[in-house]
Amino acid sequence: MSPTLGIDLGGSAIKAGAVDTAAGALIGELRSVPTPAGATLAATRTALAALVAQFPDCRGPVGLAVPSVVKHGITYTAAHIDAGWVGADVAALLTAAAGRPGVVVNDADAAGVAEMRIGAGRGERGVVMMLTFGTGIGTALFVDGRLVPNTELGHLEVGGVEAELQASARIRTVESLDWAAWCDRVNRVLERYHALLWPDLIIVGGGVSEHWDEFGSRLRAPTRIVPAQLRQTAGVVGAALYATGAAGC
Repeated sequence: MSPTLGIDLGGSAIKAGAVDTAAGALIGELRSVPTPAGATLAATRTALAALVAQFPDCRGPVGLAVPSVVKHGITYTAAHIDAGWVGADVAALLTAAAGRPGVVVNDADAAGVAEMRIGAGRGERGVVMMLTFGTGIGTALFVDGRLVPNTELGHLEVGGVEAELQASARIRTVESLDWAAWCDRVNRVLERYHALLWPDLIIVGGGVSEHWDEFGSRLRAPTRIVPAQLRQTAGVVGAALYATGAAGC
């Protein structure tokens, strides 16, 4: 069986990788291209086609994780992407760009599914939250292993301000926050999430998870907090699992 191509559309880069969906493992290295300025549909379609061409051994369906609410291949919100994505048939756009069937999923849901299947959430029951800290804050929620899709809790107000506007990895960079100051903000967000959902486990992922050793001990919540095992590859792996119907959530 040929590997499956998974693609993760982020605020600064579009990452792609070949995935062995039976094992849930990345084959080789991630490749990426810059996210087009403004992330318009037309420019993104061109970038996706260029990425797909770099993986000639991936011949089956293609999975794409995007920062949007996704239902039946249609994107309904536009977080850090052009407003033209609202109401767009992105599954059709991906299919056209790839020349074969395309499947589209919310980016945090993709990362969460990967972590639940083969990463830090494997075998976990109860309520599990996956948080991805990057350009924004992505959230995925699982109850006894089943995904509650499109939660988008990064837009929940905490102290009158959207969570991701005060505690995303992008904000940490823009405001030159050290780890202690940033974690103070994250902890306020975690406190709010816990008060609403009472998770049994919180998994911290996204690009910032590569620096877990520098900040992980500063995070506080009345529940377990662990780093994502797949780190920055989780969205790519999860997108590929969705493409082949192997997400299992």
